[in-house]
Amino acid sequence: MTLAGALFGALLSCSRDRLTFPAGPNGTGPVTTIDQPGSDTTVSAGPEFFVTGRTIDLDGIDTVYVESTGGVSNFAPSVVGSDSFRFGFPFTTLGLSGDTINIRIFGVDRLGNRGDTASRQLVIQ
Repeated sequence: MTLAGALFGALLSCSRDRLTFPAGPNGTGPVTTIDQPGSDTTVSAGPEFFVTGRTIDLDGIDTVYVESTGGVSNFAPSVVGSDSFRFGFPFTTLGLSGDTINIRIFGVDRLGNRGDTASRQLVIQ
């Protein structure tokens, strides 16, 4: 076998990985998860109750919004500017015995895509 034939054979037997490039924008909005409480729950009227969780989007998060009905707590949109955001929003429960607070949290990425809404219901006793 000649040197050229040996080199050609060696090249054919090599397996090469294909070049890959980072994926571009995925066209979906941020994913928001509420960690605490893990499900709809009943809480006692009194001190503030914190709703915690996170919003993630590899395209970058622009803003996280919190909407609530049935309570007295309101929150301005949180401007994020990174690809992940951990949150803890305090909801007032003092004097709200018998009320129900419906909470909805969602994010919008830097490209303007709105993510799904995470929600919880707090029944105040």
